[in-house]
Amino acid sequence: MINDPGNHVYAVIMAGGFGKKLWPVSRRKMPKQFVDLFDDGTMIAQTVQRISGLVTDDNILIITSELGRTLLLESLSSFRHDNIIVEPSSRNTAPCIALATAHIKKRDPDAVTIVLPSDHLVLDNEAFLKIIEAGIDVASETKGIVTIGIKPDRPETAYGYIQANGELPLLPTFSDGRDLRLFKVKAFAEKPDLTTAVEFLESHDFYWNSGVFIWHIDAISREFERSMPDLYKDLLNIYESLGTEREHKVIEDVYSWIHPLSIAYGIMEKAEKVFVLVGEFGWTDLGCWDEVMNVSLRRSASSGVQPDSRLVQIDCENVFVKNPSGKVVCTIGIDNVIIIETEDALLICRKGESHRVREVVDILRREGLEEYI
Repeated sequence: MINDPGNHVYAVIMAGGFGKKLWPVSRRKMPKQFVDLFDDGTMIAQTVQRISGLVTDDNILIITSELGRTLLLESLSSFRHDNIIVEPSSRNTAPCIALATAHIKKRDPDAVTIVLPSDHLVLDNEAFLKIIEAGIDVASETKGIVTIGIKPDRPETAYGYIQANGELPLLPTFSDGRDLRLFKVKAFAEKPDLTTAVEFLESHDFYWNSGVFIWHIDAISREFERSMPDLYKDLLNIYESLGTEREHKVIEDVYSWIHPLSIAYGIMEKAEKVFVLVGEFGWTDLGCWDEVMNVSLRRSASSGVQPDSRLVQIDCENVFVKNPSGKVVCTIGIDNVIIIETEDALLICRKGESHRVREVVDILRREGLEEYI
C-alpha cells in the first residue's frame, strides 16, 4: 500500500497537551511526547516511525502547539515543515481533529485518515500495522468510522471503554493464525470506577479505547455536520481560508470561541456507523508513572539488563526510580514506591497513586510556582 502512487491514506498524529501526570519529567516546556522515557527515542519519534511503515512520509501530518512545532523541528529535523499543523491553543480532540480534517480535505477530497495519539506505546509494530491496514479497508468500503479496541486483561479505571455488539464477517488473518475480529460499536464508556471496570471485564464485550480512529474524510465530515454543526461550520470556514492570506486570522478567530470537547463525547457517542477492530499488539497508554513503571519492569525482566549502578536498594520491593539527572539514589526498607528525580524537582508516591500527580501540578500553579511546571 505504501508504494501505491495513488495512495489516499493519511495519518494525523495528535501531539498537543502537556501530560501533567508524568510530571516532573513532562513539563510545559518539554511535554511527555517529546521525552525519551525508556532510552529508546521519544514517543513522537516512535509514533512517526511506526506509522511510516504504512503511510508515505508526505501523508503524515502532526498537529501540535507552537512550542510543539519548535520541538519537532529540533528533534525530527527531516520531518516536512509544511506537514506540521499548529493549533493556537489546546481545545481537546474534537477541534484538533476538525482542524486536521480541513487540511486533509483541502489536499485530498478522497482521503482516508488514521488518527493517532503521539504518546502511546506499541510493542508489536507488525501486528499494529496489520490492524490499521484492515481498518483502512473497512473505512474505505463502508464509509464509516473504525476504532481500535484493546482486549483488556485487568479492570482498568484509567482508560475509556468501547462496547462491541454484533460480530461481522472475519477479515484476513494474521500470519501467525490470529483472526482479526470486527464488531459494530454499541456504546462508548468514560473511565469507570473499579466496580464498573470489573463488570466490563466480566462481560467480555468491552474493550479499552486506544484513541486510534480511521475514517474516510466524508464520514467524519458527515458526523461533524450532524453532531457538532457549529464546529462543522468552523471547519468549512477554515477549509475555505487555507492557502489564503486569511488562513491565520480565521484559525485564530475560530479557536478564540470554540469550547474544548473530546472526539469521543462530541462525535463517537452519537455516530451512526462505527466499527471496532480488536487489537492485540502490546498497547499501553503511558498516561502516568504506574504505567511507565510496569513497562520498565517488564522490559528489564525480559532483557536481563543490569540495574543502574547509581541506584542502591536495601530490603526494598517494587520500587521504581527514574533518575535522568544522574544522581546516586539510595532506598532502604520501602515497598511499592515510585521515585522520579530531576535537577529541580523530586516526586515520591505510592504505587497505584501516580494518577494524582496532576493534583500536584495544579497546586504548584495555585501557589505561583510556575517555573516548576
